Amino acid sequence: MKIRSVIAAIIIVGLAGLAAACGNSSTAASSVTSVAVTGATPPVGSTSQFTATATLSSGTTQDVTSQASWSSSNTAAATVSGTGVVTAIGSGSAVITATYSSVVGSDAITVP
Repeated sequence: MKIRSVIAAIIIVGLAGLAAACGNSSTAASSVTSVAVTGATPPVGSTSQFTATATLSSGTTQDVTSQASWSSSNTAAATVSGTGVVTAIGSGSAVITATYSSVVGSDAITVP
């Protein structure tokens, strides 16, 4: 009878420890630390696909091109669609910006 009590106590302590460990999970989602914007400047009248790559706090990277919000600082030189397609309108400089999870990345271009 004494052995059964000891085995039961060991099992109860083990299960309690397992339950405590499961309830104390500290796994957090990775946050975005930076966004890199890359692409080739198109000639006037042409388009080019730009990409936005997020770096996460875990050190991994993720293509967020389709989830980012895009903008151009000078729409007389270049416009950018909601999917990162840049259209060169006229000669001049523009900064193409992508925002993802409130983190901003940009690429300066000069349309010849």
